[in-house]
Parts: sequence; structure tokens; C-alpha cells
Amino acid sequence: MIEDDERLAGMVVTYLRQNGYEVAHAATAAAGLAELEASAPALVLLDLMLPDADGLDVCRRIRALGAPLASVPIVMLTAKGDPFDRVVGLELGADDYLPKPFEPRELLARLRAVLRRPQLAAPDSGLRQFGRLAIDSGARRVSIDGQPRSLTSYQFDLLLALSGSAGRVLSREHLIDAVKGESLEPFDRSIDVHIGRLRQAIEDDPKQPRRIITVRGAGYVFAKVQDA
Repeated sequence: MIEDDERLAGMVVTYLRQNGYEVAHAATAAAGLAELEASAPALVLLDLMLPDADGLDVCRRIRALGAPLASVPIVMLTAKGDPFDRVVGLELGADDYLPKPFEPRELLARLRAVLRRPQLAAPDSGLRQFGRLAIDSGARRVSIDGQPRSLTSYQFDLLLALSGSAGRVLSREHLIDAVKGESLEPFDRSIDVHIGRLRQAIEDDPKQPRRIITVRGAGYVFAKVQDA
């Protein structure tokens, strides 16, 4: 947990430990990044406003790290209620976003949902090949023409859900359920932001996608045939 509010951090750390989690707390971005590289945690709770760095910049720096740290799930915490900040955070690679003040039970539910994603994908091991695009669900790697593409944990699980039903239209609600494990926000449009970032990573031309196609009013379909 990277959070400069010592009182809030103390409450969260105590609550999460009571619910079976091991939690390390850092009050600055520098200390948090050092802890991340030293301990390789399963998830990062990241405050948006830190004394030595902007939380969005910290998120960007985490996503620029080498594997496997670059794909660690990130849940952002912020006192800023502007939806723009949420969109920017998701675009930079955050997996979820929780505005302050929040109920500890909601935080716990969101953490559990995010941490469940790898288990959802685990039974579906093996390689999926769609033309030049290769998805290795066992190693959790994506490549095009053999060149790896960087995805967040959320984006990878979203790609697994889409590619596992190639040729079928999947609604936003279906995708949220498949990736989060429960429908916490059945009308959450943030799935569109994640789709946009996923397209940036795997489409030759994200403005004219050939792999993830929008079906207006219905959802998205992952194309079975993607390359000429």
C-alpha cells in the first residue's frame, strides 16, 4: 500500500490483516517502488496524491517495469472525485479505482475480485493462435509476429475472456462478470477504457480494429479471422 495518510493506512492495514492478508505500507512513491521491487506483491494499493510524486506517474512507472512486476494489479485510491482522473488512471494501466472515503468492506470486495482474476484464467492453459496474434494463457503472454505486447493483469484476463468466445458477441456485463468474478458495477463503462487500451496493444490500427470489434448496442466480439 502506497499512501501518505498514516491514519488511513493504519486502518486499512489493520483491517486487511484481520482478513488474512499480508500488507506492507510505504508513505512515499520512492519507498513504495523500492518495496515493490523487493517483495513482488500480488497487488498494489496506490494513492493518487503522494508527497513526492503523482500517483498516475507512479502507475506509469510500474507498468514500465520488466516482467512480472509490470503486470501486478493496481487499485487506485483517491480523494479526487473527478471522473477524468479515473479514466486517466485506467488508461495508464490501473485495474480498479476506489474514491475516498470508502467502506473497508467495499475495498476488501474489490481486492478479492481483482486477485481472483488469475485463478479464473488458470484452468484455460495453452496457446491460442489468431493469425499473427498468439496468446499463451499458461505463461500469461501475448505476442504479435513473435514480438511481446505489454498488458496489465486486467487487460490480459479481458483478452482471455474475449478470445475464449471468439466469434460471439459479449456484452459489457458479461465481460465484467468474467473478469471481476462478480458484478460489482453492472453498468460500469470503464470496460470501454480497458478495451481501448487493449486495442492500443494488439491492433495494427486501433482506430480501425480488426481483432476486437464493437457491436453497437450489444458489446464486443473477438474476430476469429483477423489477418488476410
